[in-house]
Amino acid sequence: MPNQYSPNPSIDERELRGQSIAQNFGWVRRVDETTYMVHSQRLDKEYRVEQTETGWVCECPDSQYRLLKCKHVWGVEISWTLRKRVEQSVVIQPLNVKECLYCRSEHLKKFGVRKNASGAIQRFACLDCLRTFSINIGFEKMRASPQAITSALQLYFTGESLRNVQKFLRLQGVNISHVSVSAWIEKYVGLMGDYLEQMRPQLGDTWRTDEMYVKFKGNPKWLFAMMDDETRFWIAQQVCEKKWYSDVRPMFKDAEAKAGKRPKVLISDGAHNFETATRKEWGSLLKARNVVHVRDIRISGQVHNNKMERLNGEIRDREKKFRGLKSLDTPILRGYQIFHNYVRPHQGLGGRTPSEMAGIRVEGENKWLTLIQNAKAQQPKVNRENSEVEQPIS
Repeated sequence: MPNQYSPNPSIDERELRGQSIAQNFGWVRRVDETTYMVHSQRLDKEYRVEQTETGWVCECPDSQYRLLKCKHVWGVEISWTLRKRVEQSVVIQPLNVKECLYCRSEHLKKFGVRKNASGAIQRFACLDCLRTFSINIGFEKMRASPQAITSALQLYFTGESLRNVQKFLRLQGVNISHVSVSAWIEKYVGLMGDYLEQMRPQLGDTWRTDEMYVKFKGNPKWLFAMMDDETRFWIAQQVCEKKWYSDVRPMFKDAEAKAGKRPKVLISDGAHNFETATRKEWGSLLKARNVVHVRDIRISGQVHNNKMERLNGEIRDREKKFRGLKSLDTPILRGYQIFHNYVRPHQGLGGRTPSEMAGIRVEGENKWLTLIQNAKAQQPKVNRENSEVEQPIS
């Protein structure tokens, strides 16, 4: 995108306000490809922002008289970038059976259902080799149905305890123990997590990081997390022993590997281990390539860490139900990261998920089911013993 303003290596007040404008749903209104109407932060009016041969130009006084890149132009540029990400997004769709397991023919038709203890599974008939089969992708040899398992995941990560999930499923006729629910969480979080690690989200240039206090078997630990400011995508996490002196460089490395880039600006609190990690991991002999670390944050100021505090609040609300984590390698934190990024719609994002804003769209009414099916399909081909083979059509 052309820009008439010279790049500024540091973060300034206008850029921060532009980020705030872009993230308020409906404040940047697209008229056409080259014209936007941007809501004023202080006045009940809109400013017209148009794209010219030299870049974006706003009709506000800041742009017209001071010839500066105003917050409305920043808002349009950030909104424009987010819209392009959504348009160019990777789409993860629910899987449909497209070919016969045996002759690879695509001439299939539905052929009733197969009923077992877990429910009904769709059967298919091949019109070429005349064989019938059924596929239960991702849920092979499971006694519970995909609907029961995905309902358990949704209930658990929205705040219910294992035993409350068990009680709900028993009301639906699924007789399982809370231990089974825990086993489902461990199995499917691992499956989805390995699959989603291959996805590269399209993130912005400003990231945030913070820490929160958690307990593991009654022992105090600290959970460090890093999130993209524009999309609210939870990029990386790390559990440490201490707040101020733990080495958080592994989280910085994981975040860079996940995003495929470094941010231009990192916003954190005053903890010096963030400063140390930024300098050692994202510093450079060339100052122009350094990541700007913003540490002087205030609740009432323009620079604050409210978005990270909101994420901490989500985790804290979930933690209250299980009264502490059991082990450092627990799948719960990884599972909640998947839930936050790919499943949970965010009001601050206009009802969209962070992954949608970052260019990864999960389709289907049941996003858990879509993720599990695609994750399983990416693994080595399922043996025929995992599919139900039936007799040729008579």
